[in-house]
Amino acid sequence: MQHYRSDAAPAPGGPYSHAVRAGDLIFLSGQRPQDPATGEIPQGLTAQARQVFTNLAAVLQLSECGFEDVVRVGVYLADIAFFDEFNAVYREFFEEPFPARTTVGCVLRGILVEVDVVAQVRPAGGDLG
Repeated sequence: MQHYRSDAAPAPGGPYSHAVRAGDLIFLSGQRPQDPATGEIPQGLTAQARQVFTNLAAVLQLSECGFEDVVRVGVYLADIAFFDEFNAVYREFFEEPFPARTTVGCVLRGILVEVDVVAQVRPAGGDLG
């Protein structure tokens, strides 16, 4: 296994890696909507979701992956009422065919959204399939 940590994403808030590669899959830990440079968390679901995806992109980049390589997304919303607003932001980063996804309403300790993903790593110099 290979472990990843990006300086372009907020430091992990506990004992975990930003991502772990196992074979041709990379598993990204959930990202918070925190700006890694300032530590600030933006206000509102839309701004928080965009920051989460910016943080995920930074970690994906370490393994030369992008959102087009994501096969599964886990979405955690502080209030399931944010579902439609989140989907509008989600479509800024993903297009059809969409990855598999689960969305869960849960308590998030002061934030509105957290997202984790699983991506397939591209072979050196090649396409996935």
